[in-house]
Amino acid sequence: MIHLGADDLAALLTPAAAAEALAAVLREGLDPERCPARSNVPVPAGELLIMPAASATYAGVKIAGVAPANPGRGLPRITGSFLLLDGPTLLPLALLDAAALTTVRTAAVSALAIDALAEPDAARLVLFGAGPQAYAHLESALNTRELTHVTVVSRTGGAAERLVTYARELGLEARDGEPSDVSCADLVICCTTAHEPLFDGRRIPGHATVVAVGSHQPAVRETDSELVRRSSVWVEARTAALREAGDLLVPLAEGVIGEGHIAGTLADLVRGKAKAPGDRPRFFKSVGMAWEDLAVAAAVHRASSPVRAVPVGAEVRGPEPPDGGR
Repeated sequence: MIHLGADDLAALLTPAAAAEALAAVLREGLDPERCPARSNVPVPAGELLIMPAASATYAGVKIAGVAPANPGRGLPRITGSFLLLDGPTLLPLALLDAAALTTVRTAAVSALAIDALAEPDAARLVLFGAGPQAYAHLESALNTRELTHVTVVSRTGGAAERLVTYARELGLEARDGEPSDVSCADLVICCTTAHEPLFDGRRIPGHATVVAVGSHQPAVRETDSELVRRSSVWVEARTAALREAGDLLVPLAEGVIGEGHIAGTLADLVRGKAKAPGDRPRFFKSVGMAWEDLAVAAAVHRASSPVRAVPVGAEVRGPEPPDGGR
């Protein structure tokens, strides 16, 4: 069994390749609505997230720890591992760093949404947050649109300055800013640990796209009800969103929207079965799903060797199983 850390993931899989791994499983018929729900287990330090997924070729489970106090100790907020298994035998193939995998696959999901929803000439990004997800999302956004400006909004001044410097190194005009800067944005990405809305949804221009990935709890949200009311809303899966997405569940509870307000899913967009209207903001809400972890982990494993690794304890007999990680 091989062990793959953050550096390995970065070396083996580009942001574009990660996005294509997700798009491929959707194009080939995966139904996210039928995927297992995440288990949230409260523990003294925070919570454990248990996320299983399986296909004919691969299976896997992510056990991630969320420890809110860790950043104050100089430690990562997200910990844990993803165990990748051979689908037919369920023998171990690889152990991946959960935080790194989560960062890569979340940004890849957002890249697919941005590619489908954002205006072709979107150039001005407002990015909320300055942690690992912010860096990954900046790179994914750059892979899908020709950005020229980025404004970083973060509660942590030093972290914001470092991200601004990084964005300038990528050739962007970059600065730190305020929530009101969304009024000039073509694209807004929210990847924070905020529990309350980050900005006034009335300020979002009608042509803009908003992507929110920071929350997966029913009472926690990064966007307000007014943005949701105004927008064409898209999600990974209706079942997951209506179970976990506070950005949608709070306005639902308030009576601002109904369940029918969700216009469509990521699968609809990738398969070309739906197109977002251009007369209002577009809002994509991601909560993170286990099938995404499995698709990206499988792509990393395939890229780790030209010849597929043999499961621990197994013996090679006959031709390799068909590739695909589905």
